[in-house]
Amino acid sequence: MDANMQHPPDGTKPAVGPILHGGDLEAARAAFPDAPEPWVDLSTGINPWPYPLPPLEPELWTRLPAPGAERRLREAAAAAYGAPGAEHLAAAAGSQALIQLLPLLRPRGRVVVLGPTYAEHARCWALAGHAVETVPELSRTDADVVVAVNPNNPDGRVLTRDILLDLAERQHARGGWLVVDEAFVDTLPEASLCGDVRPGLVVLRSFGKFFGLAGLRLGLAVAEPGLAGHMRAAIGPWAVAGPALAVATAALRDSGWIADTRVRVADASRRLDGILTAGGLRVVGGTHLFRLADGGGGTQELYATLARGGVLVRRFEWNPKWLRFGLLRRTREEVRLHALLSDATNL
Repeated sequence: MDANMQHPPDGTKPAVGPILHGGDLEAARAAFPDAPEPWVDLSTGINPWPYPLPPLEPELWTRLPAPGAERRLREAAAAAYGAPGAEHLAAAAGSQALIQLLPLLRPRGRVVVLGPTYAEHARCWALAGHAVETVPELSRTDADVVVAVNPNNPDGRVLTRDILLDLAERQHARGGWLVVDEAFVDTLPEASLCGDVRPGLVVLRSFGKFFGLAGLRLGLAVAEPGLAGHMRAAIGPWAVAGPALAVATAALRDSGWIADTRVRVADASRRLDGILTAGGLRVVGGTHLFRLADGGGGTQELYATLARGGVLVRRFEWNPKWLRFGLLRRTREEVRLHALLSDATNL
């Protein structure tokens, strides 16, 4: 049996179809072949209003990326994120690549991941031979590495700067790291630690989610210059494609678009809350790029009902009462979701 098909701990019967990774429309179509097209994919936390692609020089596709282009990207990211300078950053083809790299840069040790959260953190540290424990709160201080996603995925929990900076100091004092994944912090910039980077602290940023260009594949790490340089050396040359460097540099410099988009996604998340509440769900968390709802005992069947109606949302094996909803791009998508929730409520 597929591991994703195992019964949840409370004995709730899972809905028809596998527990899919966010955005896996191919698997969704295979599991629900009679669903109407086009699908409305709400299973990711990606901004549905992407940054408009600028014109690109043809040679960006035919030449290896120039070192200066990568440096300009890091300069733009440092300015946008409030980091001290480009020497504090390393860029890779997606934050997933950085999540996989970090465990290889330390001797094997004890790792604590604040969870439940994005599962790749625990998986990648464990694959590299570290002893990994997922904990519900940051009470342990004897781990070599502590990993926290802030704001958290999927519940949106936000840890205060004081808590995290104090923990970073304690980790550094014992030769450890605090890794803070800020994949969803763009809509809450005051929570970012990029401006407070120091020894023992590694901050991960995901470009594609807020800018709506996940297929571009770009992630950045912010750390003290020695570690950032070590990461750049480990990643190697030409880690980010030339077109991606050009697009991301332009986007990170576009402060007007960034400010307007923060307002836009906040408004959309409030509208989504209204639709979910009207549909009988209880909003229990999230960020401005996704909302987390509790559907009670009927959540698994609701997931299948939505999928059969061509709306893909994210569900979780470890909490069968939760569904995560991404933002709706168009009014007709809002109408479609409202109708499906209403029909499910009236069954």
